[in-house]
Amino acid sequence: MKIILKFALLLVILSSCGMKVPYTNLVRDEFGLDTDVKLRKVQFYTSHTIIMDQIIKADNQVTTQNGTLISSSSSEKETIIIPAGTSCVFEDFGQNGEMFVRFETGEGKVIKFTAKSDGVKRYYFDADWSAAGGAKIKYGTEMYKIDLLRGEPRSAHLTVARKKLQKVKRKDRVVRGLKV
Repeated sequence: MKIILKFALLLVILSSCGMKVPYTNLVRDEFGLDTDVKLRKVQFYTSHTIIMDQIIKADNQVTTQNGTLISSSSSEKETIIIPAGTSCVFEDFGQNGEMFVRFETGEGKVIKFTAKSDGVKRYYFDADWSAAGGAKIKYGTEMYKIDLLRGEPRSAHLTVARKKLQKVKRKDRVVRGLKV
């Protein structure tokens, strides 16, 4: 009896969670998510990890009073990691129907996702994939290089949690039969 009760409890917990499905034009049309107001009420998630690196280098050459040449350099590295399943919110539409989503507050800290014609039109992470020196993206006020070796940025797309609620009313009764 305890095993059945534990199994029933586990089933209730698992069934209450929504499944994450790719956000596509079909989902958009099914739920009527065609305005900014409606999209701002939807919780979006990333499907894969996105890693952005920024390296700032400063080189300086000076000469001391006694004629010694001094060359100094310093570098600063900032890495922004957006793990798979990270929640984000809709910010705005682009000129060509792309979606800008926000993972944190700050001026210009939005990332563009573009619908690609892969049959179902998922919204994929969009960067300048053909930039010299590797894929780049502007995040905030700075340029970041996309780390293609860690994470899967080319496969990253938006997902949404989806639940199916189905109410079934059931009435059982046992018929005893008739005797003569």
